[in-house]
Amino acid sequence: MLAIGACLLDDPFTALYLELRPLPGLPWSVSAQRVHRLSRERLKRNGLEPSDAMRRFAEWVETVADGRQPVLVGWNAGFDWMFVADYFARFIGANPFGHAPLDIKAFALARLRLERWAQTRREALVDRFAEASPLSHHALEDAQSQAVLFKRLLMEDDRSL
Repeated sequence: MLAIGACLLDDPFTALYLELRPLPGLPWSVSAQRVHRLSRERLKRNGLEPSDAMRRFAEWVETVADGRQPVLVGWNAGFDWMFVADYFARFIGANPFGHAPLDIKAFALARLRLERWAQTRREALVDRFAEASPLSHHALEDAQSQAVLFKRLLMEDDRSL
């Protein structure tokens, strides 16, 4: 994991963005770097130690949850979840989100009564809910865009389905 972007569903500008130092000894993907645009050298120089980043993330989650159960909501939540859960387990020993993320694609399939998984493509949903912006592959911008999209899905009027 190289960056953490998180925000509140009801207020996407209440947010957290952290960049992490890469774990030593792990391979670096040049093709992935072209997507996320974070250089290994910059992260090694300016990124937080993963243990510090995960501690800050956990503290932020606890503060904004304010006694409620926080839920990690994500676009393809399984992908993001495996990194978040691994890093919380490895560096903190506990995950403030518990053990189950909420996947926006799966939620959209059920909420919109779609017939095929292919209908949950991000492009199709962004077209339907114009407020959501396309993925930038910047952790915070993507979290904020996903929050807008998920909020629209939650507010979708059953009569329009």
